[in-house]
Amino acid sequence: MSFEAAAGPVPIRPEIAALAAYRPGGAAPGPDAVKLSSNENPFPPLPSVAEAIAESAAHLPLYPDNAAAQLTTEVANWLDVSAEHLSFGAGSVSVLMHLLNAISGPGDEIVFPWRSFEAYPLAVNVPGATPVQIPLLTDGRHDLEAMCAAVTERTRAVLVCTPNNPTGPCVTHEELTDLLAQLPERTMLVVDEAYIEFATDPEAARPLELLDDPRIAVLRTFSKAWGLAGFRIGYGITHPTLAAAIRTVTPPFSVSVPAQAAALATLAAREKLLAQVEKTIAERDRMVGRMRGLGFDVPDSQGNFVWLPAADQTDRWAAHFADHGLIVRAYAPDGIRITVSTPEINDRVLDAAAGLR
Repeated sequence: MSFEAAAGPVPIRPEIAALAAYRPGGAAPGPDAVKLSSNENPFPPLPSVAEAIAESAAHLPLYPDNAAAQLTTEVANWLDVSAEHLSFGAGSVSVLMHLLNAISGPGDEIVFPWRSFEAYPLAVNVPGATPVQIPLLTDGRHDLEAMCAAVTERTRAVLVCTPNNPTGPCVTHEELTDLLAQLPERTMLVVDEAYIEFATDPEAARPLELLDDPRIAVLRTFSKAWGLAGFRIGYGITHPTLAAAIRTVTPPFSVSVPAQAAALATLAAREKLLAQVEKTIAERDRMVGRMRGLGFDVPDSQGNFVWLPAADQTDRWAAHFADHGLIVRAYAPDGIRITVSTPEINDRVLDAAAGLR
């Protein structure tokens, strides 16, 4: 059998060809420069976590446990949920992509806030669904009324990012329950809680309390507060039927042997790690207060970062920080996100910010 030679490469789906690839935070260019563009944890691994990772090297010739059984049990016990509610992947963004692949396709719509996590458009477009972006309110919060109004019979999911990346505010529990009550029976409410461990707002949403509703899905990660960004491990908490579907479409062996070992050791040491989180929270609140004192209209941040609304000054301000050896994340034409780091580095940020006023 012979085939006519193709004139060019295999055609790419138009919606994929038109997509912009996810843009990671810029790297620090020199020995004195500091990367504050990816919301990474500034603390080194705990000795017990580093030891567990080293010991896992003996198992590298073997495939990881595809079911992540021990990790599933430990997370289920920690969160007080049934193991059948859980699914794991290479970061919470992977779990999101598998979830949307399981529930949506061409002709469906996914509603989400903007500006929010930059991977949302990618996650929506890959299965062929249509993204419906709803602008944030001027204070960096979700416009939940507008998001709800955008829901149609084609809407398969509404994404909520709380705390919102990159602006920082949380959705309240009352707001979340009201939104869920207004959604149609066939529309999922997907709550991205990648930064939830940093949230101190007493009114912050508590989506795990709503798991009795099969339309709720919660996404979490070990990357941020737990300091395992390099291992890419996240998880979803959903209705068991959806969790099973997510596990079905997840590529086999997605969570590596060292990643599972690191996550287990992290859970065992969570009291020490959460004490580190408290230090980050204190620094975050200090930075927010100081920047407001400098005259910046900084939203209430509940993550491990601070948002500077900069509008048409976004690129200029980012260049100013770079001139001071501080690599921040610019989201032109909206603003700048700056990761909270150590007190010494945060002081450098504040000094540089003072030079903008």
